[in-house]
Amino acid sequence: MHGTADVARGDGQDVLVVAGDPGDTELLVSTLESAGYRVDAAGSASEGVARLKRARFDLVVWDAVLPDNKDLARGRRLVLENRPPLLFLITCDYLHTLLPELGGGAEDYVTKPFRAPEILARVQILLLGNRRSGQRPAMPRYRDLVLDDATCRARRGSRPLDLTPAEYRLLRYMLVNAGQVLSKEQISRHVWGDLRADEAIEKLVSRLRQKVAQEGPALIHTRRGFGYTVGQPTA
Repeated sequence: MHGTADVARGDGQDVLVVAGDPGDTELLVSTLESAGYRVDAAGSASEGVARLKRARFDLVVWDAVLPDNKDLARGRRLVLENRPPLLFLITCDYLHTLLPELGGGAEDYVTKPFRAPEILARVQILLLGNRRSGQRPAMPRYRDLVLDDATCRARRGSRPLDLTPAEYRLLRYMLVNAGQVLSKEQISRHVWGDLRADEAIEKLVSRLRQKVAQEGPALIHTRRGFGYTVGQPTA
């Protein structure tokens, strides 16, 4: 995992993964275990709550789109004593107000589809914050272009950007990899989870570029024959 492995490894902490998709569960468990965490998994919100009541965990990774999350949504508050930090997996078209309410404590959010290094980095930040200051991690940004993963909103300076879920996923992917050229295949797999025609990718990038550069200098650049980047490519 290149440099990420050096800064985002665990030390035997107990992590509970609550996710319904077997592919997501397998990726999360293998990623966390290989990074040094002890991992347990639950396939539903009700099973996740039962595990939390029976055992102590240092952190929970919770899929916000589980069908039975509605039973734990705000307004039907379930308070757990000594609730561990929560890392929610969300989609940008998901209603933030419907996230399950499991009592007070540190929370953070990662948008799906997620990347293993990002999961490890957010997990470590939550664990460190729980022991230290509890500060939230910095929002993805490049210059005056900023994303807020908690609300899936973006702004350029003081100007809000009206983005579709696909545009948000693309912009976030580009900000996380600022200075790197991303191929059409990489973009397609990250945004949609499969391969799309070049025309679809070009239209998506074009719409996003226009929204970002509406009242400022261009930040999204094309490297013909290679792909796209936010900022100038690193050497």
